Amino acid sequence: MFDISKVARSYSPWIDASTAAEWERVKDQLPGFRRPVFFDLLNDVQSNQQIVSVAGPRRVGKSTLLRQLVKELIDERGIDAERIIYYSFDDPALYRSDLNGDAMIEALMEHMAELGKTGPAFLLLDEIQTLDRWELYLKKYYDLQYPIRIVISGSASSLIFKKSRESLLGRVKDHHVLPFSFREFLLWKLYDKDDSLLEELAEIHHSGGRLRGMFAKDPRYVDTTSVSIPKMSDELWQHAAAALSDYIVDGGFPEVWEFKTQEEKINYLFDNQVKKVITEDLVLAVEFRKPEQLKTFYISLLERPGREVSMTKLSQELGISSQQIDKYLPLLEMTDLIRCAGKFRKSAVRVRKGSQKYYPVDLALRNAVLRLGDEILDEPDTMGLYAETLVFNALKRWHGVLQIDYFRESQKEVDFIVHTRPSFYLAVEVKYATNTGAGQLKGLAAFLNSYDCHLPIVVTREKHDFGREGEGNYFRVPLLLFLLLFD
Repeated sequence: MFDISKVARSYSPWIDASTAAEWERVKDQLPGFRRPVFFDLLNDVQSNQQIVSVAGPRRVGKSTLLRQLVKELIDERGIDAERIIYYSFDDPALYRSDLNGDAMIEALMEHMAELGKTGPAFLLLDEIQTLDRWELYLKKYYDLQYPIRIVISGSASSLIFKKSRESLLGRVKDHHVLPFSFREFLLWKLYDKDDSLLEELAEIHHSGGRLRGMFAKDPRYVDTTSVSIPKMSDELWQHAAAALSDYIVDGGFPEVWEFKTQEEKINYLFDNQVKKVITEDLVLAVEFRKPEQLKTFYISLLERPGREVSMTKLSQELGISSQQIDKYLPLLEMTDLIRCAGKFRKSAVRVRKGSQKYYPVDLALRNAVLRLGDEILDEPDTMGLYAETLVFNALKRWHGVLQIDYFRESQKEVDFIVHTRPSFYLAVEVKYATNTGAGQLKGLAAFLNSYDCHLPIVVTREKHDFGREGEGNYFRVPLLLFLLLFD
């Protein structure tokens, strides 16, 4: 018979008076700043009967989110501490010969069920993909309608976790936690600073919500004169500009920000986000035999962010068969290492053939692999490609976006065609340079002549380059402002 308090005490020190002081120490070390996703999790944990899943790349703060939930439930929501158990399946004790994992999880569930009979009970299971057949246990106790609120977390780099979660279809509410967006990064930078700056940020974000609503409509019936985005104050612009430079170099993985030297940051990211994912997680999950070949392929894509890549030519250049490349791409996307944009076609049928553009999920991954530091901030060509990457990643966070392509036809190009609904589009062009006149936007004009499209957005560099442009009917938005509009 398992003593659950002994099993869980090291990870749930709040449940035992003898370890309560340890919980106070842990609690004091938790960051005061809470990401916007935290409030979504809190709402679901309290009101949603489904299992709540938190998935994402390594080291994005999933465990921190779970511990912040515990703190909130105990300190602010009045839940009795002993009704909350947090356990990490990274626990080395699970590998002891005298410990039966099946019996342990059964005892844990029965213990929580007893608690649930007399009030709310919360079970938080971290890195659950480490436990064999974990989905079968959760399915069993969910279907038995045990009165337990369950939160699970797992690495998006684990295809085992993703596949197992699919068998719980309809029983799980998913939250995909990515590295900090620039908006989150700036919120973190401004935490505990002037409330007026946070209020200004909130208003900008609210205007982004209004735009999302507009883009969801048929563009033929949208009043384009109603497009309204607040300008940024000089003070917020200065804070945001400084933060953007840091964000471009250091990225959105919070643990990286604690290192003092760029060398430490580069080594940490490469080891944890690239090397371990490719040479450990994927090898384990899909019995991968050539991790070095995959790493070579990944690095080749990072060298070409935002550039059209022909897989046929790349296959010949790297000496990797096209069949292998067809296997590599889904793996890199599923593990949050790369994203792609296909070439725009009239047909609704999407194919992966031909050329595509590729973008890192976080710029710091490219910096780590190619060992780049803050010198990139002084390289105009690199900054142009990075600006395009930032815009693409921001667009991918939009709620309701169906697909993002790029347009190229007769030497005319548009960086992004966002599918807002079938057969209706939003064209977005990134011009991170001084000259962004109408002559630089021929691709937009060509696309608008052929397709039903919302008021196109041109993302620029300068603060004063803002608002509608009469010729061509475009809406110009500085990059700093654009990145704050959406999640």
